Amino acid sequence: MQDQELNTEKKKGDREVILSVEGATVAFGDKVVLDNLDLDVYRGEILGFIGPSGAGKSVLMRAVLRLLPRQGGTIKILGIDYDKATDEERMALDTRLGVLFQQGALFSGLTVKENIQLPMREYLDLPQSLMDELAAIKIEMVGLAADAADKYPSELSGGMIKRAALARALALDPDLVFLDEPTSGLDPIGAAEFDMLIARLRDSLGLTVYMVTHDLDSLFSVCDRIAVLGDKKVAVEGTLEEMFESDDPWVQSYFRGKRARAVVLPDGTQHIPGSDG
Repeated sequence: MQDQELNTEKKKGDREVILSVEGATVAFGDKVVLDNLDLDVYRGEILGFIGPSGAGKSVLMRAVLRLLPRQGGTIKILGIDYDKATDEERMALDTRLGVLFQQGALFSGLTVKENIQLPMREYLDLPQSLMDELAAIKIEMVGLAADAADKYPSELSGGMIKRAALARALALDPDLVFLDEPTSGLDPIGAAEFDMLIARLRDSLGLTVYMVTHDLDSLFSVCDRIAVLGDKKVAVEGTLEEMFESDDPWVQSYFRGKRARAVVLPDGTQHIPGSDG
């Protein structure tokens, strides 16, 4: 599989495309949510995926993960078209993806340690002692205390649930991690700490991160690039600087509106919330 990936993974310039979505269409009955959508995610980046509420941001993520059917288009991960892959390739590909759902989606009847070990039991054949060691490493990696291993989700705070769910997403040492509103429900300090955790893990583990978010602070502090969903397609994509240069009305309102952040861009340009400059 490794040789196939080296031959088939798409590159744009010097950047390797780890996720390629081409012409994706998703509909629920007669309602088309995504229509012929294209998006590339590059290895090693943190991509922030934003858009109006109800536009279909999480729908795209779930379609990529094959949790929702799509009516058209091609999705390749690590150069592999899952629809055309062999069973062996699909199994190998699944082990290289991690997912953090918005509410954590931990199993309430399992401890944190047992939740983290679920992917290991599904895809690996490891002795219990080794799975215990690996779970302990993941727990430490996401900044939880060691005694969190034997706690149940009901005994955790919202921030601890997010971290435990992230530890489970990292259980198989994935290449690509999907985060659905990772800072939702966290206080500003907790959200900032979680953003920094994501950035540290990206840098130390070489992760690629696909982040569905509404959080302006996350976009400003950790995202390398931003893609904006609008009119059922990716309407705008680029760096934070390019977002401020966009003439898309929704993008202007989002980044320049009254609740936006003041920012000084690398070229020295200042942007003040509610202003045009």
